[in-house]
Amino acid sequence: MARNVPDQLQILERQPQEKITEPEQPVTPTPSAPGLNDSQEFEAFVDNFFNEEMSKSHIAGGVVSVVKDGKLFFAKGYGYANLEKKIPVEADKTLFRVASLSKLFTATAAMQLYEQSLLDLNAPVNQYLTDFQLENPFPEPARVAQLMTHTDGTTKRRIGLAARTEAEMEPLGNYLADHMPPIVWQPGELYSYSSHATALLGYLVERISGIPFVQYIDKNILQPLEMRRSTFLQPPPPPLTNNLAVGYQYQNGNFKPVPYLYLNIAPAAAMSTTATDMANFMIAHLLHGRYENSRILEEDTARLMHEQHFTHHPKLPGTAYSFHERLENNIRAIGHLGSLRGYSSSLTLLPDHNIGIFTATNSFTGVHGKLIPQFFDRYFPVPKRPAPLEPLNITDEQLDRLTGTYRDLEYPRHTFAKLTAPFKHINIKEGDNSTLLVSTPGLFFLGNAPKVRLVPVEPLLFQRVDDEAFTAFGEDSSGQIRFAFNPLWPIIGAYERVPWYETIWLQLGIVGFCAVVFLSAFIIWPIRPLIRRLRGERFQVKRRLSQAWLLAGLIGALNLVFLIGFPLSLWLYGVWRLVYGVPAFVVALLCLPLVATVLTLGLPVFSVLAWKNGYWSVRGRSHYSLITLATLAFIPFLVYWNLLGFQF
Repeated sequence: MARNVPDQLQILERQPQEKITEPEQPVTPTPSAPGLNDSQEFEAFVDNFFNEEMSKSHIAGGVVSVVKDGKLFFAKGYGYANLEKKIPVEADKTLFRVASLSKLFTATAAMQLYEQSLLDLNAPVNQYLTDFQLENPFPEPARVAQLMTHTDGTTKRRIGLAARTEAEMEPLGNYLADHMPPIVWQPGELYSYSSHATALLGYLVERISGIPFVQYIDKNILQPLEMRRSTFLQPPPPPLTNNLAVGYQYQNGNFKPVPYLYLNIAPAAAMSTTATDMANFMIAHLLHGRYENSRILEEDTARLMHEQHFTHHPKLPGTAYSFHERLENNIRAIGHLGSLRGYSSSLTLLPDHNIGIFTATNSFTGVHGKLIPQFFDRYFPVPKRPAPLEPLNITDEQLDRLTGTYRDLEYPRHTFAKLTAPFKHINIKEGDNSTLLVSTPGLFFLGNAPKVRLVPVEPLLFQRVDDEAFTAFGEDSSGQIRFAFNPLWPIIGAYERVPWYETIWLQLGIVGFCAVVFLSAFIIWPIRPLIRRLRGERFQVKRRLSQAWLLAGLIGALNLVFLIGFPLSLWLYGVWRLVYGVPAFVVALLCLPLVATVLTLGLPVFSVLAWKNGYWSVRGRSHYSLITLATLAFIPFLVYWNLLGFQF
């Protein structure tokens, strides 16, 4: 059940990854390398790629477009936009939902307002908000620019971010006022990807421009770029809606259509577009804001947008304004990934080579993670890999202070969706020959991630053995290791060290202990009278404090029903459906621990009375005390996971 949770959580993710089962075969460089010059040769390369990957990676349909030197170099569709009707993908006709690539359009809109002096990138975000304010416990305010670098200090929210129908969607401002995640990190210090931060940026665009966000994007970006088959409207208006690719999820050997998600965070993920329209957008950014005779950004503004504005370490890739950096074959690329239930996409720009690549599929797959590296190896190969850096001599004690369990910063913290946090855990252990080994708990979320071996090259800086990328560690103010940066993937990301008392195995141990004790309380309550009769004991004597066992049995039953019913009901309902909000049966289940907690207050009283007055046998009193201990320990467990009360 736990191993299948990732499929349930694939709603709006930053970086889908292909499961790594075997090493990829090396790609032969094209004879004309370095460079991309022959469109027919490139078509053969992409054709061969999709011929292999369509079934291997379970792709229903896909599309690729490439631009070079300000022109469309290649565009072609593969597979089906609609499997049931056998409608093929067409590069200039089929729309795909590109999810988080929408963020690039929202950031472009914000930069337009910046160059008009209507939006100050260094101003506090709250300066532009009148209907609500960002909750911020830190003295440093979250600034506008930090919304584009994901360093504003907010994090993810999963519950309630979508609607079932267009009519049920909430206005952007109303939704953010009620659902904007609070700031949990000092603004400007850490990267933590947040779609709600971009949604808030879109809300600023809407407020400052005075027109709805969707209309602003259409008027100021889509129309100048002649992106006539692109829209942020949900669903796309006729006739575009007829050409929208159906999103699929591959389950049990079959492609199953997924329902259309009406996203309340439109600026972060609502874009639908074609491959050829996205080519125009890539051309505009590669030409520093110009597309043919139109300009969406001034040259200096576009250059500013593409510059690195944050990184955790000078040798690690960072982030520009909404564009993420990546270093492939010694070439700096900027881009973004998009993943929505039923869809995946990627946009990659090579500014120094004036090349842009867009990919999209109508299934949730990380196929771009294979295509893009193969593209670089074929057309921009590295003639000779640089010699690895000289390993740093490091003691076992120095390695040991870096080992432990780490958790991705990007998880919901203020709702019961915090339960998804363990699926982002990684383990960093000491390896052979003064190395570190990064792996993932086999039971949980990142079981498809590769094992990464790290070699120390500088204090708190390690180089990977396989791909020569870097991983860094960060200290807190007391000098203790607190963070691991880019431990798994070669793009910006941060993991926090998990204290021993928050490790998943300890948490599961608490659950297991409590469940066994609750079960014993539930069982012993009805059978105690039967045991007394079989022993021939006097009923009047043993009746003393019988209500104590009734209370213990009732609390055990309530907690057991919750422990079993809550995860099981969510699993049967479909965890992903929480994007629509919390159903009534979950609200009802959340009432159980509240009632049990109130009743628990009586257990310590009965325990004291039992020991003071010598009620029951020593075994009976010890058992009752154990029940009391378990129920009291269960309360902070519920509080930690946001399960006590209605936190959603």
